[in-house]
Amino acid sequence: QVQLVESGGGSVQAGGSLRLSCAASGYFGAYSRYCMGWFRQGPGKEREGIASIDSDGRQSYVDSVKGRFTILKDNVKRILYLQMNSLKPEDTAMYYCATAQKYCRGPNFSPREYNDWGQGTQVTVSS
Repeated sequence: QVQLVESGGGSVQAGGSLRLSCAASGYFGAYSRYCMGWFRQGPGKEREGIASIDSDGRQSYVDSVKGRFTILKDNVKRILYLQMNSLKPEDTAMYYCATAQKYCRGPNFSPREYNDWGQGTQVTVSS
């Protein structure tokens, strides 16, 4: 019923930028108010939340990406974005978007809080 599709990944050099997109389709009861987030998983690592946006549109970030990444939500086109600047090799990972299909306030970085996931898009950053 709910589908999320990421795009925009690729290979870039350190210091470069990418913008990831997460297009939503299917039924969303209240897309503009649902908690959504971006996650990533590097080789041999656990999936970690890096950015979230709550029911009031407030963005939150983990320290490793704060100041470099921006989560944006277009409630008209129903697209969640992750603008990534000043990319580092450590950012290399598969990136996923997710929705909790619930209301939330403040940061929400736990994968357990999210119900629906995109297929992921690969980001590779070289030195």
